[in-house]
Amino acid sequence: MDAITITRPDDWHLHLRDDEALNAVVGHTAAQMGRAIIMPNLKPPVTTTEQAIAYRERILAALPEGSAFEPLMVLYLTDTTPPEEIERAVKSGIVKAVKLYPAGATTNSASGVTDIAHCDATIAMMAKLGMPLLVHGEVTDHDIDIFDREAMFIERVMKPLLARHPSLKVVFEHITTQQAAEFVASASDNVAATITAHHLLFNRNKMLAGGIRPHYYCLPIL
Repeated sequence: MDAITITRPDDWHLHLRDDEALNAVVGHTAAQMGRAIIMPNLKPPVTTTEQAIAYRERILAALPEGSAFEPLMVLYLTDTTPPEEIERAVKSGIVKAVKLYPAGATTNSASGVTDIAHCDATIAMMAKLGMPLLVHGEVTDHDIDIFDREAMFIERVMKPLLARHPSLKVVFEHITTQQAAEFVASASDNVAATITAHHLLFNRNKMLAGGIRPHYYCLPIL
């Protein structure tokens, strides 16, 4: 076999936002994709199952008539997310994962996790119930070079986290480095990753060589 054709792919990392932005973009996704993992970093973030259900209803209401697109909902992890919320999420049947944003790492991450230790009981419940943790893998310390944030996150957060919770299902989102690829490849089968087309195609030279090209700036950095 030399090639496969995916007639109805799924989008495993999608930002639909809300209100006007949601109404403007969801039809384009639904025209191509069968399902999508919906990122929860709205303002305010989707931190509870009740909010996820309401957000799902807004997405469904914005779809073109006759669309069979299925949004797969995600909760936004905070320092105070209780283990009971994970139980409610699993029972709902519509929440499929929980997203870890380190506080200050990316768009609408101010309510994110300041220290993963605050979430340990909640993550233990996720491991117990089979709820995946989707991880934006960057440290945010100002003394860490921006190009080293992902590699440092692996050492400081990911490895200790999986040592404490070896059965936890983890998706390392939009990986950018050789270290991340090697980490996922060597990890157990419950650890996976996503990667973007632009992180495959470009590196920092595209953004910086010969002058700054700001439209190549993204987080995690190229």
